[in-house]
Amino acid sequence: MPDSRSTPSPVTLEEVARVAGVSRATVSRVVNGVSTVDEELREMVTRAIVATGYTPNRAARSLVTRRAGAIGLVLPDEGRMLGDPYFGRVVAGVMDVTQPLGVQLVLTSAGAGTHQQVVADLRQGRLDGVILIHTHGADPLPKMLIDSHLPVVLAARPVRPMPITYVDVNQLAGASLAAHHLADRGCYRVATITGPVSTTAAHDRLAGFRNTMADRGYPEVIAVEADFTHEGGATAMEELLARCPDVDGIFIASDLMAHGAMPVLRRHGLHVPDDIAVVGFDDSSPALACDPPLTTVRQPVEEMAAEMARLLLGRIERPDRPVSAVVFEPTLVVRHSA
Repeated sequence: MPDSRSTPSPVTLEEVARVAGVSRATVSRVVNGVSTVDEELREMVTRAIVATGYTPNRAARSLVTRRAGAIGLVLPDEGRMLGDPYFGRVVAGVMDVTQPLGVQLVLTSAGAGTHQQVVADLRQGRLDGVILIHTHGADPLPKMLIDSHLPVVLAARPVRPMPITYVDVNQLAGASLAAHHLADRGCYRVATITGPVSTTAAHDRLAGFRNTMADRGYPEVIAVEADFTHEGGATAMEELLARCPDVDGIFIASDLMAHGAMPVLRRHGLHVPDDIAVVGFDDSSPALACDPPLTTVRQPVEEMAAEMARLLLGRIERPDRPVSAVVFEPTLVVRHSA
């Protein structure tokens, strides 16, 4: 006996257009990544795509656009990626843009052979463009992509000046917020745990913190370098307490490192914030997992990642588009650690 259950018909461009209140041609242009669509119209169409459950036909679109319908997200080594919620937030922000458009997101982690593979995937049409996360000064991949005229967006200001589009938060301003907060509390012996200073994020957070503390009358700020990991934060805190046992205010350059560092303070008999005030950076889930909850500098990671995706899709559509930089402003989220 035939199955009486009917399979729902796929949602069409016309239905999306009706929900969005725009023409079918406008929906088609948004789905195909045309960059000249007005931003307000693009948002209306994107909301309609989500509401209707429309799934673009990637194979048909590839025939029209001669593109793969896929972009790459190059993350740091897998071990660090799995332990840091920052990267999950980046993926979520990118997918907020790519998923409604039917653009596939391909994740890869940095490692042996990655650079050549990424370039090959782009040249051979398996990827349309890439977003690079957390490159360091010696990383050759950004220049390889620039020299090959391949679409790329960098998730940080490059260590050395180069013609590349990037998205960042104002790292100097964020560290300055932390410095002012500790100075306003009346801390008299202030220190910081940094990330690897070969990255612009760690370098700028250290510079912003030290410069502001100097302006506030603190000429000496001890710094211990770590690696943006939980374990690195714990190890750096042990070193810091050995070098500066009377520290009473500390800026830790990531929430994940702060989450690793705060139990070390308790083991040394120090109470937060009574004996020592602690400020982190990111406003990620480890900030709420700290005991007490962490005062931290918020960077809007999901919004930044979404902007990276939009910029990359724009560069894929118009490879001759001038390079640009989008810098978001941080805010201070005050909780109970400082």
